[in-house]
Formats: sequence, C-alpha cells, structure tokens
Amino acid sequence: MTILVKIARYFVGLLFIFSGLVKLNDPLGFAYKLEEYFSPGVLDISFLMPYALLLAVFLVIIEVLLGIALIIGYAKKITIWSLLLMIIFFTFLTFYSAYFNKVTDCGCFGDAIPLTPWQSFIKDVILSLLIIFLFIKQKLIKPILPKPALKWVVFVSSILCFFMAYHVLMHLPIIDFRAYKIGTDITEARKVPENAPPAITDYHWRFKVNGEEKIITTRGNFPEVEGEFKDVKTEVIREAYTPPIHDFSLIKDGEDQTEYILNQPKVLIVNAYNLNKTETQGWKTIKPLINKAKEANYLVIGLSASGSKSVEDLLQSYKINISFYTCDETAIKTIVRSNPGLVELENGVITQKLHWNDADEFKID
Repeated sequence: MTILVKIARYFVGLLFIFSGLVKLNDPLGFAYKLEEYFSPGVLDISFLMPYALLLAVFLVIIEVLLGIALIIGYAKKITIWSLLLMIIFFTFLTFYSAYFNKVTDCGCFGDAIPLTPWQSFIKDVILSLLIIFLFIKQKLIKPILPKPALKWVVFVSSILCFFMAYHVLMHLPIIDFRAYKIGTDITEARKVPENAPPAITDYHWRFKVNGEEKIITTRGNFPEVEGEFKDVKTEVIREAYTPPIHDFSLIKDGEDQTEYILNQPKVLIVNAYNLNKTETQGWKTIKPLINKAKEANYLVIGLSASGSKSVEDLLQSYKINISFYTCDETAIKTIVRSNPGLVELENGVITQKLHWNDADEFKID
C-alpha cells in the first residue's frame, strides 16, 4: 500500500506542478479563459471579470505550491484538503463546460496541451479518485526532508513563482506555445491541406408515419419518406480540419487586406486588442520605435478590435500617425500577450514579438 501511496503522491504532485507552471508561463492566457467562464453565457458571474488576472495568478501559484507540498510532505492535512477542494471545483467546472458545451477548451494546460472539455473532465475524475485515495491514506505520507527544510522549500518556491509571474506579465511568456510564435509563416499556417479530412455530420430526421414517430439518419440528403416531416437534429461525428491559424484577417474600410499585408517585406504591427484597456505608458514607449521603423521603410500599422472613435481618440492623444486595421479580438489576444504589443512580419513570417516594455530591444534592419 505504501508503494501505491507514493506513486499516487508523486503523480498528482507532478501533474499539479506541471499544470501550474504551464499556466504561470502565460497568466494572461489563463485570465482570458477565466473571463470566458465568468461571462453571462457560462457561469454568469461577471462581477469577477475585473479580477480575472489576479485570480489567475493566485490560482496557478497555489496549484504549483500544492504540488510541491504534496511531494515533499509539507503540512499534509492542509495540502490534501486544499487539493481535494480544488479538484472538486475544477471537476465541476469541466463537467459544466462539457455537458453544456460552453467553453471548448478548459485551459487546464494552457496552450501547451489543448484538451476538450470531456477530456478535461475525465482527467479531473481520475485526479479526484487519486486525491481521495491519498486523503484516506494520508498517514502513509511522510516528509522527505527535515521539517525546517520543508518550510524553506515552500518559501523559496513561492518567491520564484511570484517572480516568474511578474516577469512574464512585464515581458512575454518564456515559452510561446501558441500558433503565432516566432518563425511562423502565417500564410502557410492558414492553409487547409488538400487531403484534410472533411467534417462528418449525421442528420436525424424525425417523421410521423402512419401515426407513429420514425427517425431516419442520413449524412446529408433529405430522406424520401412517405410521412409528415417534424424536425431534424444534427450530430457532429467529426469536426472539419481547422488550420493552426484560422481567425487572422486584417480588415480596413470594409476590405480584407490580409494578403496585401502578408506579402510586404517589412511590417511592424502594433497590436492592441482593446484600446479602452490599453496601457497608457505603452504608447509613449513605442512611439519613438514607430518613427524609427517608418524611417527604415517599414509598413507600420495598428491592429485592434476597437471602433473607429477609440482609434481616432488614441491617435490624437499620442500624436501617432499609423493606419489601424481591425481583427478578431481573440486573435489579437493570441498573437501577443501585451496591450499594446509589437510584432514584426517579413513576407508573412513572424520574426519578432515584443512586449511594449521591451520596445527598445526591437531590431530594425
């Protein structure tokens, strides 16, 4: 039994550490996911949305520390109770998301390992069983270090977690797991291969035939049935292939300028998904870079999901002369975790990505 406890202990602990560190690498991404859960269409607790980033940082640091505490055997009662409460909450969240099809990716492992809601729910059920097992057998969990050393391990781990959170928020994620990482050819990433599997959808047609209900299932055409048609329900058997980048489009004055921009030799894109939430200091910091890029014959554009009034107000406030294009807000958030953020394209290939704090590190060729 001791061996089983040890296996469960290390498995749960390492999984919590990995899951926490992946999200700690990109707390803004996890905050965006929490905002999805808080929105009216899901849990309808919109009053928590302003605190999404704070909650995201707190939750992922706790997740890492609980994993470490479990492995080293520190404060085992508090640790196991906390793990149990946390996994109950996550299991409810993933079940709700899966059953009602509210959030298509739970964000459990950030963008590193995307999971469907049902996959996430199954993972949480397995973790719940393991944690319950550890709860029952907690007497067999022994510290692996002297008691004073346990406290120091947790203390130092806490400091390192807070430092990592601060660093990635003031700059960019240490590891970029998203589709828009440096080196990505956006043109190629938007293509659908010729041999890509198509979507498969079953249509369940309901008829009333001779006074009895009859359901006919087809994969497309309306069935030839001598009876009264009632309704039809669709069931997606297999989703169509989705390219890594599928929501990137640059619209200006109602026209799609995506291909034009992707074919330019040097483009500096200033990304700001929401100008009402943008960092004021950011525009002051990047303004000199915008001027230098223009002098070096870069095409410099802004990219935002905000309306024309917000764009005009920003340009006038900071005396910046660039054309703004519109794009899906989620896509802009995904491109760079900074508002504003900087992206360089060379013939559609991402060659640089920077937080506005690091604007002075942008290399102009």
